Amino acid sequence: MDDYAFGSGGMVFAAPQLKKALDSVITGLDGVKPYVVYPSPQGVLISQEIIETLALQENVVIICGHYEGIDERFTEKYVDLEVSIGDCVLTGGEIPAMLITDAMSRLVPGTVGKGTAVIEDSFYRGMLDNPNYTRPAVWEGMKVPEILTGGNQHEISRLRRREAVRRTLTRRPDLISRASVREYISDVNIAVTAESENLDISGLMELCRAYGLGRPHITAKSRELREVLKAKYPGAKLSGSLERIREKSGDNVLTVRIFAQARKNSLHCLEVKRKCLEHDGGILLVFAENDRVTDENDENNILSGYLFSEGSDLPMSILIGIALDRLLGKR
Repeated sequence: MDDYAFGSGGMVFAAPQLKKALDSVITGLDGVKPYVVYPSPQGVLISQEIIETLALQENVVIICGHYEGIDERFTEKYVDLEVSIGDCVLTGGEIPAMLITDAMSRLVPGTVGKGTAVIEDSFYRGMLDNPNYTRPAVWEGMKVPEILTGGNQHEISRLRRREAVRRTLTRRPDLISRASVREYISDVNIAVTAESENLDISGLMELCRAYGLGRPHITAKSRELREVLKAKYPGAKLSGSLERIREKSGDNVLTVRIFAQARKNSLHCLEVKRKCLEHDGGILLVFAENDRVTDENDENNILSGYLFSEGSDLPMSILIGIALDRLLGKR
């Protein structure tokens, strides 16, 4: 099964025997090649997304290496995914194989007693889980947060979301870029300034539904355009001005103006995402056709974010779709 490495070194699993073992598995699967995974230090770092991908495969084979690993020719020809469980060295691939199998099994319906427990786990949405407590309510002078013992489920959910955000931002800020954070932001609305009747309001409404948002607020540059849009899209929310939308949204709303192209004092979309997570209140995302500044005389406290370092000619509805994906994520 193994032999000395060419050019000196330790022992290496030989390709012919590995191929023979794989062929026996394929025979048992009526000639269908399984998805082959090889845990090794050279692999891509394991993640929940990889686990979800593996759980969707019909059949998975995990090759457990030993010594210096396996013949690279076998890896190149038959391995579909090479993964690493972290920057450490183990005796063999059995423990990583157990880790992968255990993580996959949690996604099989019925494995975990409470179905919602899986989607509340750390990393499922890309965020860390909130802290958890049990009896006694006071231990060594340390109290459980009163909200958790008060019975108000709405307040308990808010606290858990808030603590999950705090913990992720503090301990693993690197996760934020790929996290799906829609569930951690209480209220999100969109306002778009239209400059022509070509704005795809139907597409915007579909986007809002997909992300669990209310209908977009549409402001028009003129009364005439507003009447045209009202007739063309009777289900749209047509508002007089951004200022009026902000007044209706309440005091504790963070207004974020999103531009396609970077400009002075604007923030990278990832930084905007962090700000939205840190804000304990509603979010109003503001877009303008042709990427022009709207309400220039408006007072301060409006964040500006951008999607691209250089501009883009993409239609507004597509740009808004990109912004929602980068800011909120969707699994």
